[in-house]
Amino acid sequence: MGSKAGSRRGVFRALLGNSALMRVVAAYSLFIVTEYSVWIAMLVYAYSRGGATIAGLVALAQLVPAAALAPVFAALADRRSPVALLLGGYLTQAVAMGATAVAVAAGAPLAAYGAAIVASTAVTTTRPAQSALIPSLSVTPDQLTAANVALAWVEATAITLAGLLTGVVIALSGVAVVFAVCAGLGGCAAALAGTFRARAAGGAATGDREAVLAGLGDSVRLVSRQPRLRLMLALLTAEAVVLGSLDLLFVILAVTVLDRPQEWAGYLNAAYGVGAVLAALAGVLLVGRRLGGPILAAALLLSGALAALATGVGVTGTVALLMLAGASRALLDVATRTLLQRSVPTDVIGRVFGLLEGLMMAGLAVGSLLVPALVYLGGDRLALIGVAAVLPLGAAAGGRGLFRLDAGTPVPVVQIALLRSIPLFAELPVPSIEGLAAALTPADVPAGAVLMHQGDTGDAYVAIAAGEFDVTQDGNLLRTCGRGEGVGEIALLRSIPRTATVTAKTDATVYRLAREPFLTAVLGHAATQQHAEGIADALLAADTALGAAETDETDSAGRG
Repeated sequence: MGSKAGSRRGVFRALLGNSALMRVVAAYSLFIVTEYSVWIAMLVYAYSRGGATIAGLVALAQLVPAAALAPVFAALADRRSPVALLLGGYLTQAVAMGATAVAVAAGAPLAAYGAAIVASTAVTTTRPAQSALIPSLSVTPDQLTAANVALAWVEATAITLAGLLTGVVIALSGVAVVFAVCAGLGGCAAALAGTFRARAAGGAATGDREAVLAGLGDSVRLVSRQPRLRLMLALLTAEAVVLGSLDLLFVILAVTVLDRPQEWAGYLNAAYGVGAVLAALAGVLLVGRRLGGPILAAALLLSGALAALATGVGVTGTVALLMLAGASRALLDVATRTLLQRSVPTDVIGRVFGLLEGLMMAGLAVGSLLVPALVYLGGDRLALIGVAAVLPLGAAAGGRGLFRLDAGTPVPVVQIALLRSIPLFAELPVPSIEGLAAALTPADVPAGAVLMHQGDTGDAYVAIAAGEFDVTQDGNLLRTCGRGEGVGEIALLRSIPRTATVTAKTDATVYRLAREPFLTAVLGHAATQQHAEGIADALLAADTALGAAETDETDSAGRG
């Protein structure tokens, strides 16, 4: 245990040693707080000007252009300089938030709404640009690992921090100052982004538009043929409807139900965020388990918590129920996405999740309209009960299929444990690990058998589960590999013949991962791709150096 803790400290010391990555984390910290803060503040402002209807329409107006342009910005991050995209996004957000502050202070709501739409659209540049930038700034795999961990922590805690910030600033100075403060934070993020240096990933490939359309069509056909996939996508879309409703519900709860000042919308949002953070820490317990039960339980808990809010439970009860809602929503999201990852073939997982993102953006938009409609029909309590009914209605539409959601879906517990022990896959998210584990094929290798020959075409990656293998090049022993290691990645990543011969030193058990699933998983995740390239470079360099040393020793012995 002590050595593991020391290793973790070493990883974060590596991050501290890379000033560029530290600036990325700092800029993202500022960004994520402003993203949530201005969203809450705009809903508070819109609600004060025209009630739930205006607030819902303003939320919708911010979501639609962001949803439409997000895929474009993601493509730009791959084809243009990620630094330019990140810097441009931060600057646009800062200027737009500053304009919103001026418009709010001047009593010009339409100008404020327009500026807020520009800011929310610019927000969609940040994550694609950052995912392309971080690998190019990392010097070692440890730095990449530490940066990803730090960014994930920032993301998980941002809801709480943003809620507290917004509540305090509104209480002390008003809504306009929230936008002014966030404009300043956005400017600081832009200043940090302006110090980065990274090359573009490359030019645009021909036929991209046709490939995107074909991929979307494939994912739609796959989902239409599999009822379980349809049900999981429906549940996640229903979850997005609830999520799109919650931001406005926070305002209604604070101002109307609890009769508190506007800043309480931020405090309630913070309570919800605390529950989400706690659930995120516990999410790892879902790995390798059947998930139908947890999904059903989380959906019922979330709906029950929202319905209970309509009974008038006071301030303490509201805070407690929102923490429960935040925790259950986070667990529902993790469990459903993990099961979706288990159920979709590796070679189409990216396209299915792309379809999911589109559906969830649509769900957020529906949620922003649902609350005003329910308030109009029956008041605040009907809005709470109506939103609480969204997930049960989705579950009822699935019928008995919800109880058999993961029936027949094997949970590859042993394979998951093996992949998690291999550094090459350290950056993959937990659900991705499960999907990759399902594609592994076991094989027993007797002592003395050759697993792969130098010069052969690479057709698979091999993970070692038990036993030992000697890796030789031109007859020279390079290293001995055992459990927790793998062989064969160089030929796959570089499209070259096998660089070494691998022979079983003892009886062994391995798991083979075919070329296509391997490349899909590694090249489809920026952090893992960079990590894999670093490992391949290090192995090639070490093998070349050792081979040269062996040659020198042989020459010296001959001369002697």
